[in-house]
Amino acid sequence: MAKHDKTDIGISTLLNPVPAVMISTSNKNGENNICTVAWAGTVNSEPPMVSISLRSSRLTHDYVDETGEFVINLVNKSLAKPCDRCGVRSGRDEDKFRTCGLTPVKAKGLDYAVAIKESPVSLSCKVVSRQELGSHDMYIAEIVGITADSYLMDDNGRLCLDKAKLVAYNHGEYFLLGEKIGFFGYSLASEDIIRRRLG
Repeated sequence: MAKHDKTDIGISTLLNPVPAVMISTSNKNGENNICTVAWAGTVNSEPPMVSISLRSSRLTHDYVDETGEFVINLVNKSLAKPCDRCGVRSGRDEDKFRTCGLTPVKAKGLDYAVAIKESPVSLSCKVVSRQELGSHDMYIAEIVGITADSYLMDDNGRLCLDKAKLVAYNHGEYFLLGEKIGFFGYSLASEDIIRRRLG
């Protein structure tokens, strides 16, 4: 069989890799929760908007419906195990901030939802719409604030996400992002620029 001969493997949600993120929320009584989500993505630039998809049975679904807010917390290597636990355990059964040893902090631009202090980057989101799709409901939200750990900023104030050592989810497994092989527009860049950017 040749390398690029194709095999039909059926139909599933096989778009991979995807970001593994921790969604933090609160209800109006100040109770906090964390939910792991792999169905998250960017949907618009101006204004900056994202989507997440949640099962209606999730406690996070209840909290997002109640307040219209959530925080997308990016996951690095040190958060990989807590991220996995928050996807396996229900917030109805345990306080995931406590059991994972994580710290809830005020999220920039939000009234209710908290961010995870230990996350390298947190995106504060306000829901614009919800669409029922079947197994999941998709929330589209505007990003109203972002905080990042100061070690991720270079001397010119530029965010260097490669320093965060982020985690991706790939077909049921977690992977650490690794080698940089290019940058936006590198296919058309001069050799000098490529040497400078890629070292």
